[in-house]
Amino acid sequence: MSILEEIGKASTDESQNIRYDTTAKIEMSELGMNFDLEKEFEELERDAKEVDANPSFVDRLLSLEVVLNFKNKQHMVYLLGFFAAAAGLLSGLDQSIISGASIGMKKDLKLTTHEQSLISSLMPLGAMAGSMIMTPLNEIFGRKAALIISCIWYTIGAGLCAGSHSHHMMYAGRFILGVGVGIEGGCVGIYISESVPANVRGSIVSMYQFNIALGEVLGYAVAAMFYSVKGGWRFMVGSSLVFSTALFIGLFFLPESPRWLVHKGKYGMAYKVWKRLRDISDDKAKLEFLEMRQAAYEEHDRRAHESKFSSWVDLFTIARNRRALNYAVIMVTLGQLTGVNAVMYYMSTLMGAIGFNEKNSVFMSLVGGGSLLIGTIPAILWMDRYGRRLWGYNIIGFFVGLVLVGVGYRFNPHTHKAAAEGVYLSGLILYFLFFGSYSTLTWVVPSESFDLKTRSLGMTICSSFLYLWSFTVTYNFAKMKQAFTYTGLTLGFYGGIAFIGLIYQMLFMPETKDKTLEEIDDIFSRSSFSIARENLANIKKGKFY
Repeated sequence: MSILEEIGKASTDESQNIRYDTTAKIEMSELGMNFDLEKEFEELERDAKEVDANPSFVDRLLSLEVVLNFKNKQHMVYLLGFFAAAAGLLSGLDQSIISGASIGMKKDLKLTTHEQSLISSLMPLGAMAGSMIMTPLNEIFGRKAALIISCIWYTIGAGLCAGSHSHHMMYAGRFILGVGVGIEGGCVGIYISESVPANVRGSIVSMYQFNIALGEVLGYAVAAMFYSVKGGWRFMVGSSLVFSTALFIGLFFLPESPRWLVHKGKYGMAYKVWKRLRDISDDKAKLEFLEMRQAAYEEHDRRAHESKFSSWVDLFTIARNRRALNYAVIMVTLGQLTGVNAVMYYMSTLMGAIGFNEKNSVFMSLVGGGSLLIGTIPAILWMDRYGRRLWGYNIIGFFVGLVLVGVGYRFNPHTHKAAAEGVYLSGLILYFLFFGSYSTLTWVVPSESFDLKTRSLGMTICSSFLYLWSFTVTYNFAKMKQAFTYTGLTLGFYGGIAFIGLIYQMLFMPETKDKTLEEIDDIFSRSSFSIARENLANIKKGKFY
């Protein structure tokens, strides 16, 4: 039982607002001592002032920001969430811009089909490499600094792509750009989940997927804008520099993750950040900080007697960690093997196959991107109200969408063009509307499933799998299309994966809403069969989420 749950026994519920017992001295059995709550925070105040008075060189680097303080702490929480989640724009822009840019790029650079496939797929391959170096960057430099580094990689890669005069230069630019995307993809979820309150964590992490979708819409809009311009594909791929530069500047207005600072033993700095993100007059906020610090104490004690490879060992040998890893990787896999990135990267090609001409294919791609954007909004608004399991059932909706897309390809576009386009677009809209909300889970689930010690490593593995599957489905799209046909690929392969995923989620997906990251440890300490039995019992009672 967590500290908050222990103290919660002394709480009262008035008008649905939780108020904790405010006596000065509280016994916390988990800390193994009696202590004075007010005295503890007086010492933290002194530590914070000491950091201000005599900062070390490292402290100065970590404090490199334009400090903003709001009377209402929620404003700072939402500002942090807004800018951190805005990193999703970079990933979304790339997925859609390359779809429109590939038409002009193929002509100017005289690309073969293989070279074009490699250019599209090198970004997720680079992202896989970026996700692998994300862990050391996260652990050594911090969450915020890792995001700043990702912006630098992305900017260099986008600049190379815009100035490419050969496919080899384009390869390099796409790979470097992907490294930036891979770093930020793993950092954002950790940074947000470690900084914001549990009751809004799911919604704010979901904003990352919303920004990916928004970036995709903006990318299609930019592609349509420059389609008729000579050499317009260079403007398309170069436009992302604007967004990476804006994000780079915005990050200097945000603090470092308080949990990372505690993890590094910088309690004074962590407390300064905590006061900006929480109402410290609330005992619940104080107790959450103490629980966070206690977890760090225990972690440091363990590390003193362990090798530097112990995180890897613990991730695979401790049942709680292994269970979280399996769950998070499966959720990420379901989000990719149902084909969303392949559809995004080759949207213009798919539109052309159904009967749209080259120009209309670029413009009509906005339909898919816009549907994905709209689909993410419900999850952002209600992720923390209805929990994670409800949004997992969206897989039913986009399975139906895949069925319609597959059926659309069965019509002859020459003799039944209107029917082919109508059924295809209906399926595409349905697919992206439901996938929009579902896709938020691929970021929310990994960001909150791992314990402090294995969080960065777990996110690295999840991000690596995400980009590995993205590379696989993107690079092999042309071959799979020939082997399966359009209908077999969308309905048979992508749809089949979605159906299997539905069964898995109904049985093994736990509910984590309103839980602190420390409380989620208790959920994954249970066996998978225990979680499945509970889910089945709830389903029999008509409680599907």
